Amino acid sequence: MPIDPIAYLSQYLRDHADEPVSLEDMSRITGYSPFHLQRKFKAALGVSPMRFHARCRMDRMKTSLRGDETVTVAMYEAGFGSSSRLYERVDSEIGMTPAQYKARGRGVEISYVILTTALGRILIAATDRGLCGLQLSDDAAALREALREEFPAASLHETVAPFTEPLRLWQEAIEGFLGGRAIAVGLPMDIRATAFQASVWRYLRTIPAGATQSYSEVAAGLGRPKASRAVARACASNPVALAIPCHRVIRNNGDLGGYRWGIERKRAILERESGDTGLYSPRP
Repeated sequence: MPIDPIAYLSQYLRDHADEPVSLEDMSRITGYSPFHLQRKFKAALGVSPMRFHARCRMDRMKTSLRGDETVTVAMYEAGFGSSSRLYERVDSEIGMTPAQYKARGRGVEISYVILTTALGRILIAATDRGLCGLQLSDDAAALREALREEFPAASLHETVAPFTEPLRLWQEAIEGFLGGRAIAVGLPMDIRATAFQASVWRYLRTIPAGATQSYSEVAAGLGRPKASRAVARACASNPVALAIPCHRVIRNNGDLGGYRWGIERKRAILERESGDTGLYSPRP
């Protein structure tokens, strides 16, 4: 059976994560023109080949950091020629500095607040880089415990107003959301994701309030029509409810489907967004 050029290239990029590989190099490897390569690669994996290669490089560095390598050694072994090139990617790829990642968040300061709302308790947590957790529950103690489990080595501080930014920005955004306003695009986040998770989460933020899409529709919108199960997993792993609106994704048959923070809460959120006063009715 002939080797699929895109599958071959993706493995090549993993194996050569520490080496520079240009788009022209990739074009020669696959036999596709740069234009067709970009289109076929993104359709198959959800990201451009250059972004995929960058992710492979970052993944290699994170693997080294989880071992015994120093930050400097891990940086050069992953192919980053300088610390400035590495730190350019820290916010989008790791969310913490490499040293903090190696220490599993040790030294990271996380401030959080728990709001009492019509949707139950809402925990909003943020580092100085942005929102890192947004969870919903009826039990404040359970929210605190979940945050501790997610960030076992971080320093957690429950705070009261006035909040420092970006916690203040997100507290205001969530209270505004509960009052019927949309969450502004561009508020800072400090979350980590695989390339596919990141592509799903970006896409979810384009679904308008009051609208829903099925897992299959999201997969098709990403150019990966067979990836509906992977889309469902990405939705289930979303660490920041409401900010990334995974509640707007439903089953292919129109049922609400699952929701990490409770199906009735999902129903209530959709009712609020659609302006319904009665029970949310899935699309026919």
